[in-house]
Amino acid sequence: MKAYNAKDIRNIALAGHGDRGKTTLAEAMLYIAKATDRLGRVADGNTVLDFDPEEKRRTASVSTAVAPLEWNNCKINLLDTPGMFDFAGGIAEGIRAAECALIVVGGSMEKFDVGAEKALKAADKRGIAKMFAVTRLDTEHNDFYRTFNTIVAQVGASACPMVVPQIVDGKIVSYVNLVTNKAYSYTYGNANEIDMPDDTRVNAMRDIFNEAVASADDALMEKFFEGEEFTHEEIVNGLKAGIASGAVVPVFACAGYTMDAVDMLLDGIANFAPDATNLKEGGIECDENGPLAAICFKTVADPFVGKMSYFKVVSGKLTSDVQAVNSRTGEPERMGKLVTVRGGKQEDAACIPAGDIGAATKLANTVTGDTLYAPKNEVELDPVSFPAPCFSMAINVRKKGEEEKVASGMLRLAEEDPTIKFAINKETREQVVSGLGEQHLDVVKSKLKAKFGVEVDLTVPRVAYRETIRKVVDKQGRHKKQSGGHGQFGDVWIRFEPYMGEEDFVFTSDEVVGGAVPKNFFPAVEKGLRECIAKGLIAGYPMVGIKAALHDGSYHPVDSSEMAFKTAAALAFKAAIPEAQPTILEPVGLLKVYMPESKFGDIMGDITKRRGRVIGMGPCDEPSLQEFVAEVPMAEMGDFATVLRQVTQGRGYFNFEFVRYEDAPMNVQQKVIEDAKARMEEE
Repeated sequence: MKAYNAKDIRNIALAGHGDRGKTTLAEAMLYIAKATDRLGRVADGNTVLDFDPEEKRRTASVSTAVAPLEWNNCKINLLDTPGMFDFAGGIAEGIRAAECALIVVGGSMEKFDVGAEKALKAADKRGIAKMFAVTRLDTEHNDFYRTFNTIVAQVGASACPMVVPQIVDGKIVSYVNLVTNKAYSYTYGNANEIDMPDDTRVNAMRDIFNEAVASADDALMEKFFEGEEFTHEEIVNGLKAGIASGAVVPVFACAGYTMDAVDMLLDGIANFAPDATNLKEGGIECDENGPLAAICFKTVADPFVGKMSYFKVVSGKLTSDVQAVNSRTGEPERMGKLVTVRGGKQEDAACIPAGDIGAATKLANTVTGDTLYAPKNEVELDPVSFPAPCFSMAINVRKKGEEEKVASGMLRLAEEDPTIKFAINKETREQVVSGLGEQHLDVVKSKLKAKFGVEVDLTVPRVAYRETIRKVVDKQGRHKKQSGGHGQFGDVWIRFEPYMGEEDFVFTSDEVVGGAVPKNFFPAVEKGLRECIAKGLIAGYPMVGIKAALHDGSYHPVDSSEMAFKTAAALAFKAAIPEAQPTILEPVGLLKVYMPESKFGDIMGDITKRRGRVIGMGPCDEPSLQEFVAEVPMAEMGDFATVLRQVTQGRGYFNFEFVRYEDAPMNVQQKVIEDAKARMEEE
């Protein structure tokens, strides 16, 4: 593929709800543009863009794929993003690298798709242009005009029909291009120009088209109100300006599977979508002769192929010998081999110029979100805005001793997908993976097996409970042992009491008088107690909120030692705690849920079942959503992400942070104790 100037490059993110035909449409675009010699089918597992084994198995996209094509002297980089909410990280990557979002919806859309709504919000937040492709019009029970009205209800008068179908007796007989005022019938994607139809609905769409074009310019609006015809040049200029500013959101009718009108969609992208110079990131001009500035928007970490870093070059050009500095580390980065990518295939590239997309192999220190810049021209571009992981599971290896393989594999997968978080819980000693949902973590599980050869099971993670006391108890700990030669002797009286300060454990010895216990043994007593509180007597969880006051004791001038007093302290602890009303504390978190107001009742009921306490509710920064705040035990939050998604159809999201420990109800305590006993028996 030849090199293109930034003005001739279109970076297009295909986004929208799952199962709306994004990949099928992208395959049709590649085939019609002769970028591929075979039309891939998702169901057949032979598409260019769904090349990952997981995608073939699921017949759905799980990550963003890149594929360039050439059309009308332009290079169009397609970024096919996943539609399932569990893989929203891919949408973030695609939107970050694009200047335009092509939102794909089905022709049967009566209510606006949640996935399309999220894509609109992401595009608006990023400040890029938006287009709609209404596809699957070759199937039954589809109605472009009903779908168009649904789009209008969502985006308002900015919706601009560009290509519309002529429907006779419920079947599409032609597609009308309102820009060129020409009509075409299609046979297997091949267009045949026909006479313009005199169709009531098509004519109504033409009026909407003209008004949308006029809205981009005051002079055109005046001409529109005076009933004058627009020239072709005025239409083109009005559309370009309106689409770039967001005042115009074009809508294209098409059918990806049969490739009908896909050529006109490509015309619309090449002729009207903003080019790569449209966004001036950080005030930087998109000029290949300028200093280097490039953002890494995606990473692929494969144990066989190696690491690949995908870049959108904003200024200058990436070459294998370019000097580049990583903004995060401040260190130079040696460039590896450069490639252009089409799905799972790579082709060597001499350079990646400003405005274009490509990949570099084996960059040691660059991760997703990093900026590479030319020395002495420091710049940091906006990173990729990833959603935070909200669903956690514990990883259990099927073969003992493979925990290190899991840790190594998870670090690689988290590098590839920043919506994955991996940690080892030091208290429960579990390996815990967090992601965006059940399907997301199921893919993680499959990749651990396929890429790193380790089989695991995912289970609900254990909760890090605490233990404490509610009563003051004073007990003696006396350790005496004689076995020939020097013996062991330590004797302490310690008062244990509940403590409400910031520290988990407080030890005092200022009540000891008359040298009953020499000062040099105080540290040994404290050490013995600290070792004891690390594992409580009820269920083995760490103890907190305890004050231990050493106030009396005795010693032997020969047999007393640090070890003897450490043991005596432990004996006092074990004698006192069972009488001090020990109890189990559970972690409680602050939950902030953002959801449509109509779902308040359902979510409030669910939170109540989880033993949550409502704190408040009200409006938030997003006009379509409301905020709901509650405190909920962390043990009850395991499947909340799944429930919230189901109740709100994917519109809701939440934040949840630990705030404190509280006494667990007796039924919860009993279950925790039983689980602890069962676990100890297994061990």
